Amino acid sequence: MTVQVISFVAAAPARVFDLKLDVDVHAASQHAAGETAATRDGRRQLTLGDEVTFQARHFGIRWRMTSRITAYQRPDEPADAVGSPRTSGRFVDEQVRGPFAMMRHEHLFEADGAGTRMTDRMSFAAPFGPLGAVVARLVLAPHLRRLLTRRAAHLDALVRAGG
Repeated sequence: MTVQVISFVAAAPARVFDLKLDVDVHAASQHAAGETAATRDGRRQLTLGDEVTFQARHFGIRWRMTSRITAYQRPDEPADAVGSPRTSGRFVDEQVRGPFAMMRHEHLFEADGAGTRMTDRMSFAAPFGPLGAVVARLVLAPHLRRLLTRRAAHLDALVRAGG
């Protein structure tokens, strides 16, 4: 199953990209769920190959999930041999341990006027076969869509406040 949320953030793609990879910004976006984020080496800015473990309370249950950054293209890195900077970028994180049978989250960043068009595309599967598929469609997909929308709004508010 795939959930997609498209949003606008009033900052350049490279700035939005960096903020999305900041584990403290990520955790702050889910403050109400008591989210925390920890990396093995304590680094707060993620890059290719890094793993981060998130803990948060959803549906009254404390969840723990570890994800790895499996793809990383920063928007301002050269796109071609000429060295022109890219105006788009992407990274992917994938669950390596956690509650989903599978979870892959693709983050896309494209210049759009005075800001960035940000696309979050999360593909996931719930455990427990057919019963899990029903729960995924009726409960998890709407919950994840709200979570991604809330994260995007937090990021935009942070940028607009000068953060």
